[in-house]
Amino acid sequence: MIRRLSIRARAWIALLSPPSVWFVFEQGLSALLHARCDAAPVGIIWGIASLALCAIAARIAWPLKTHDGDLANSWLARLAIAVAAIFALAILFQTLALSLVPPCVG
Repeated sequence: MIRRLSIRARAWIALLSPPSVWFVFEQGLSALLHARCDAAPVGIIWGIASLALCAIAARIAWPLKTHDGDLANSWLARLAIAVAAIFALAILFQTLALSLVPPCVG
């Protein structure tokens, strides 16, 4: 279905998906750990799934970065790859923190 969309639409999807994934991860993890702090393994699995979604967004944008068409579309695709990497790094650090520091302390 994504291949049927225009290049610009695919680049925008790849650009806006990682911040949305991070927001849902952050808010959902906060709500989960506030309700049950012993549910940290669920948060780690959720973090891995969020990382996978960021990787999918980068994969959507990757072939578009060298597209021979409009320069703005290829620039948007390169920006989408960078944004996916930044938000994946944020999710990775939060998931690592969750796995290292017990959430029920304090």
